[in-house]
Amino acid sequence: MVKKSLISLIYEAASIHRWNDHIRPGTGFTELDKQAHKMFYAYVLAKCEGDGVDWIKLAEGGIFEFFHRIILTDIKPPIYHKLVEEKGTQIDRWVLGELKEHMEGIGSGFYERMELYYLDDSYSKLEKQILKAAHYHASNWEFKIIYPMNTETFGIEQVKTEMAQGLAACDTFDGFRYFAGSEYLQQFLSLIGKLRYQQRWAKAVRMPQTFVMGHMLVVAILSYFMTLELDNPCPKRRVNNFFAGLFHDLPEVLTRDIVSPVKASVKGLGSILSEIEDEQMKKIIYPLLPPSWHGEIEYFTQNEFSSKIIDENTLEIVTSDEISSKYNDDKFRPVDGEIIRGCDHLSAYIEAYMSISYGIKSEQMVGGYEHLRDKYKGKVIGGIKFGELFDYFAL
Repeated sequence: MVKKSLISLIYEAASIHRWNDHIRPGTGFTELDKQAHKMFYAYVLAKCEGDGVDWIKLAEGGIFEFFHRIILTDIKPPIYHKLVEEKGTQIDRWVLGELKEHMEGIGSGFYERMELYYLDDSYSKLEKQILKAAHYHASNWEFKIIYPMNTETFGIEQVKTEMAQGLAACDTFDGFRYFAGSEYLQQFLSLIGKLRYQQRWAKAVRMPQTFVMGHMLVVAILSYFMTLELDNPCPKRRVNNFFAGLFHDLPEVLTRDIVSPVKASVKGLGSILSEIEDEQMKKIIYPLLPPSWHGEIEYFTQNEFSSKIIDENTLEIVTSDEISSKYNDDKFRPVDGEIIRGCDHLSAYIEAYMSISYGIKSEQMVGGYEHLRDKYKGKVIGGIKFGELFDYFAL
């Protein structure tokens, strides 16, 4: 079972502000949101690359780099890169030591693969290139926003030069060039960037603030960890649960976050909203993407909280228990929507817990916390003891 300390470490990224020695927007510029945006870039770059990408290594590499950055958060990028160049192995070993205790609850050789990723240059070679390019693209997206605000800031032109050089150095795989030549794909990722500004719990004052973009990455990481607890999950199940978790709130870039009490207040409203989201996805999102990608994105974003499979080209809604007993095979392309929903609720619960723990509470916040606490008391989903995870964060 994943440890409380590791889940708490994920949320430290929500309090790490980026470009904090520059004038910058007051929202959406946290390390959590940047890392989430980076994984969307990684997905697109990997799709552009096509065959040869190991999607498990890509997802896990993103998680490994996420925790690496949290541990080294206080080091400015130029200093960080210089240290990595000169003392990279020693730094990586120190980071591994800092993370080892937190990672003890995760099985399936996850920590051992993290050691390989950090210390073996030949491990995940292509996936590292993709993630490096994704990192620079996500950082450059931020830089293009802050640059006009900082034209008088000392060293800004040097940062601009370094950003351009960093991106140019990422031109090491075919997918990079394909992406660079696609205005539509760049527009897609710019549109997704709006999720970095969409605040969670919009009517409640709380600490720390989180945004839809960062929340999506939290759900993806938690979903992946939960999947590793299952009995020998097939590779496609692992990959799908991560990326379905990452994409689960994608339609909110078009509709904004509509809170659950509003959805539940009018009978049939949820179905109407789903229809509107589907219509908007077809009108705005899909035209920006190659047609061959549409089916997978739709699979991730429609019925996102239902466990499902594809059997002979037909989508079937099943349970996570049924996936484990009958459909735990790549050919069925399984997605544990029920587990993703549990991780979605766990994320909301922790957000409320953190704010209340800091002494910042509201009726909406306390009510949401108590509702989720009671809903998940002793609950098991697909063999995962979600009740125990919720008990970690009892007030």
